[in-house]
Amino acid sequence: MSSSQTNPAYSPGLEGVIAGESGICQVDPNAGLLYRGYDVHELATRAPFEDVVWLLLRGELPTPLQSQQIQQELMAERQVPAPVLSMLQLLPWDAHPIDELRTAVSMLGMFDPEENDNSHDANLRKAIRLIAKVSTLVTSGWRIEKGEKPNASDEPQSFAARFLFNLTGKSPEPWRIAAFNIILNLYAEHEFNASTFAARVTASTLSDMYAAVTSALGTLKGPLHGGANEQSVNVLREIGTPENADAWVEKKLAHHEKISGFGHRVYRTGDSRVPVMRELARDLARRFGSEQMVAVCEELEAVMARRKGLYANVDLYAAPVFELLDIPPSLNTPIFACARVAGWCAHVIEQHEHNRIIRPRSFYTGPARRGYPEPAHPTV
Repeated sequence: MSSSQTNPAYSPGLEGVIAGESGICQVDPNAGLLYRGYDVHELATRAPFEDVVWLLLRGELPTPLQSQQIQQELMAERQVPAPVLSMLQLLPWDAHPIDELRTAVSMLGMFDPEENDNSHDANLRKAIRLIAKVSTLVTSGWRIEKGEKPNASDEPQSFAARFLFNLTGKSPEPWRIAAFNIILNLYAEHEFNASTFAARVTASTLSDMYAAVTSALGTLKGPLHGGANEQSVNVLREIGTPENADAWVEKKLAHHEKISGFGHRVYRTGDSRVPVMRELARDLARRFGSEQMVAVCEELEAVMARRKGLYANVDLYAAPVFELLDIPPSLNTPIFACARVAGWCAHVIEQHEHNRIIRPRSFYTGPARRGYPEPAHPTV
């Protein structure tokens, strides 16, 4: 950098940088989380996921009639084009479900006649299509990978019930539907997190919603973001029993290893979603009489608070919830995407309507200006 150039303000990882305005979600560093002004603790346990989708996309909770409308719209848009399903059958047998989903969403855009229409109404319609079809892609991809045919129930069902039925082929119990609905609501939105910011960066170029969601899915995969909930399962299995937690943490800290399920860039006193997910984990553990994994979570929480002053994030307690619901760990992140796609789409709509291309600067650390070297021998 030349001596005459002013050093730009620098924040590694953009920590603390305000990169835009949004009316969708507020993350309070002191453990508060609001979707359009509504506390996530109330939404998680009281609202059907469809109502949260309506809220995120349109700004207000739906009336009873609008609630029926959004449920019908998501039901009507659930089917995936046959060529996309055929593509899933061509993927390697050991492909990770989040990679399958990212590839399928990218392909899906080419079958939408409104793909490149970024108007408000077109974006709303595409958002409904994406939210409905991402769920179908996850369940269909999983069944294809297992050598089974995708399910496609024609019965009117809630979003949560339809996902569980399409995944297993069995009608889910009401308590299981309620638990899954809470998961969807907790993961639906979280301000300018890495995947949402990636979606907004893509959308800011006036690229389309499918491209933006594909960018988000690629970002979500990483173990420092959505992939953390899959890693948390491995952590709990490795620890095994609550009594092992202290020694396990001591060993990890001695090797300077990151522990999945802890810490957050924004929250200072703990992830605001944890109390709801923790209580859900406890309820499921009591139902199944299998409380050890939750006990490991609780002991690990205590050890990490004592040793490092770090608090659990939602991924820690999502691990036993998914385990108790008999959901394979490799589906944890795709299920995260099934919920978060609602938030991504809301942000893409907002970005397109108040757009300015997102183009930050870098802090240059390379060599100062230098001349091109003269040739060692004159050219002929």
